[in-house]
Amino acid sequence: MNFWGHVEVLRWVLIRCLVVVFGLAVAVFCLKDFVFDGIILAPSRADFVTYRLMSRLGELTGISGLRPQFGDIGMININLAAQLMTHLRVSFYLAAIVAMPYIIMEIWLFVKPALYRHEQRPARFAIVAFFVQFFLGLMLAYYIIFPVTFNFLANYQVSESIVNQISLSSYIGTFLGLMLTMGLVFEMPIVAYFFAKIGVLKSAFLKRYRKVAFVVVLVLAAFITPSTDVFTMSIVALPLYLLYEFSRIVVSRVERGQANQIA
Repeated sequence: MNFWGHVEVLRWVLIRCLVVVFGLAVAVFCLKDFVFDGIILAPSRADFVTYRLMSRLGELTGISGLRPQFGDIGMININLAAQLMTHLRVSFYLAAIVAMPYIIMEIWLFVKPALYRHEQRPARFAIVAFFVQFFLGLMLAYYIIFPVTFNFLANYQVSESIVNQISLSSYIGTFLGLMLTMGLVFEMPIVAYFFAKIGVLKSAFLKRYRKVAFVVVLVLAAFITPSTDVFTMSIVALPLYLLYEFSRIVVSRVERGQANQIA
C-alpha cells in the first residue's frame, strides 16, 4: 500500500471513531436525568457514597474533620445558554470516555500491520495498561479527590456574611478538570516505560530523587485537597506516591530485560 492508501485507511478510522463518539453523545444527551442527577451532580449531595464512608470513618476514628459539613448544595446558573452548553459539553466528554475502548481498538488495528511480531505483544500490553490506568485515575478522582475537594471548598468562607452559591459552570469545570488531570497522572507508569525503553529514564535517577518526589507529591496533595486534615491529604498523596514507586519498578524491569537481551 502506498502513502495515499494509508491516508485513506486512516481517514476511515477517524470517520468511524467520530461516528461512534457522536452516536454515544446523542445517547448520553438523551439520558440527561441519569447522567446529571445520578453521576455528575451526585457528589454535591450529602448522601453520596464517599460522604457516608467519611462520616462512618469519622465516627470510628474520632476525627471530626472527616465528616462532611454540608447538606445538599444547589447550583445556580447566571448565563442564558450555560445549561444547554454544559449539557452538550458533558455529553461529548462522557461519549469520548465510553468510546475509548473502541477508539483504542481502531488505533491498534491501524498500527498493528506496521509492527513486527515481537513488537506486537508489548504494544498490546501498553494499550491495555493505558486503558486500565486511565480509568483507575478517573475512579480515584470521582470517588475520593473530587468529593474531598468539594467538601472543603463548599464550606470555606472568608466571612460568615458571605454565602457560597456555586455556579453550574464552576462545578462542571472543576469536576471535568480533576477527572482529566487524574486520568493523565495515572499514565505515569506508561510514560516511564517508554522513556526507559529509549534509554532516557533510569531507575537510579528515580531512586536518587525519591525524597524530592515525596515532597512534590505532598505539595500536589495539599493543592488538590486544600484541607488542614492530615488524613484527607494522605488519601490523595498515597496513591500518587505509589504511582511514582510503581513507575520506578517498571523502569527497573525494563532495564533488567534489556540487560538480559545483551547478555
